[in-house]
Amino acid sequence: MDMAQLRKTAREAMKGYCRVCPVCDGRACAGEVPGMGGAGTGRAFGANLEALAAWRLNLRTIHAVKEADTSVELFGKTLSMPVLAAPMTGVVYNMGGKIAEDAFAEMIVAGALAAGTVGCCGDGADPAMYEGGVRSIAARGGQGVPFIKPRAQEAVLALVRRAEEAGAMAVGMDVDGAGLITMALKGQPVSPKTFVEIKEITASTRLPFVIKGVMTPDEAQLAVGAGAAAIVVSNHGGRVLDHTPGAAEVLPEIAARVKGRVAILADGGVRSGADVLKLLALGADAVLVGRPLAVAAFGGGAEGVAAWLGKVRSELLSAMLLTGTASAREVSADILSKAP
Repeated sequence: MDMAQLRKTAREAMKGYCRVCPVCDGRACAGEVPGMGGAGTGRAFGANLEALAAWRLNLRTIHAVKEADTSVELFGKTLSMPVLAAPMTGVVYNMGGKIAEDAFAEMIVAGALAAGTVGCCGDGADPAMYEGGVRSIAARGGQGVPFIKPRAQEAVLALVRRAEEAGAMAVGMDVDGAGLITMALKGQPVSPKTFVEIKEITASTRLPFVIKGVMTPDEAQLAVGAGAAAIVVSNHGGRVLDHTPGAAEVLPEIAARVKGRVAILADGGVRSGADVLKLLALGADAVLVGRPLAVAAFGGGAEGVAAWLGKVRSELLSAMLLTGTASAREVSADILSKAP
């Protein structure tokens, strides 16, 4: 698929909500929440890209790595690459509404699966948002991960049951969604969760439970203690709290605390295969990608999502070969150096 044409189509379809900038860094859309921007000044959005740019890849070509393996294992499944589509909702008030909510979820889930990986679906102010994504996952034999907002405990447990009914490979909660302006505006109460509440949720399900929105080592340790199977190091794309650090900035310390005890995913600022490799070297087992895949869906549907993921996998493969990295399952921090 022609990426230039995909971006042109998306720019028209998302007009007034996303400029589809040459570099998606949050400058043009700062403060546009609802919308595609970051909260307040947009500094937390930008911090994700800045934290990745602070690291350089060490070029090495005198080594024995002739082929590289981009596949990883996650939740008992083999994925073609350590890249998943992040949970996204609010197509009408964040992206312009040229695509229906359920159709958007279908594009993300189907496109990711076509690329050999999985898509996540999200929760939002309208219950139909979550349901549409879960239906797409169910239609594909459970190949996907639904995420629930930190609603009242009874509501969360009911949505976990729905994920189980759909046969989802895992289920998660984006606890960082506690600060979402759009949920408050739509009369859907969300709030932080206590350790006891999270433990109750993880104990209630047989599915691997993912906690998204972990940004400190102490909360990573709490997540492990509460029974999480995975965490996502994420500041929610900079959409909930201004002036937070970027995911790549806090990832190494978090990995040092809990690596090997829980699967670690990272979300924020991934725009290329090189970015993916950097996050793996900093301690992630896999990454999530959000805004670029929303653009891909609006520009080319499920095919556009698959094409963008395929492009990133090719970039990852090239970066692995040029740093002497044989497997995405074992990436050394030695391939990185700090930018001056």
